[in-house]
Amino acid sequence: MRNLVKYVGIGLLVLGLAACDNNDAKTPAQGAASESNATGQPVSLLDGKVTFSLPADMSDQSGKLGTQANNMHVYSDATGQKAVIVIVGDTTNEELPVLTKRLEEQQRSRDPQLQVVTNKSIEVKGHTLQQLDSIISAKGQTAWSSVVLGKVDGKLLTIQVTLPAENQQQAQSAAENIINTIVIN
Repeated sequence: MRNLVKYVGIGLLVLGLAACDNNDAKTPAQGAASESNATGQPVSLLDGKVTFSLPADMSDQSGKLGTQANNMHVYSDATGQKAVIVIVGDTTNEELPVLTKRLEEQQRSRDPQLQVVTNKSIEVKGHTLQQLDSIISAKGQTAWSSVVLGKVDGKLLTIQVTLPAENQQQAQSAAENIINTIVIN
């Protein structure tokens, strides 16, 4: 569990740094990828055991971060305000609701104004996952955060979708669109 907290903390740090960047310039490779795939782009991890689709404006940023580890994948838009972080953690015997509650407590310790919207169990192709949706605040900005926890081959899988929450319903819908594409084989 300590590793989960560490990786989520790293993920939040990455998002905070990306949000402070305010760099709207796209590299040619990102622009070309966005133009060529307007309907979304498939992502396959763990030798195809986990797949999902990302919006066309998001690309793989994993190799561009100093905190990159081989079990953490980061996808974001050109501004860094929209991000999906996938972490494959250690093997755990703890139940998903217990892990999600602990994650909520960790988020609340960093953001006392954290608003938990949902903490629910979801089914994905016969796999039970736990979803924690919340609104987080940092430096006067709010973001929608959807964290999905599950187990794949006994290892803890964490998928965090973070989007700007100026329009909460739009952010929630965009996060659900990504989550609804998750397939675990």
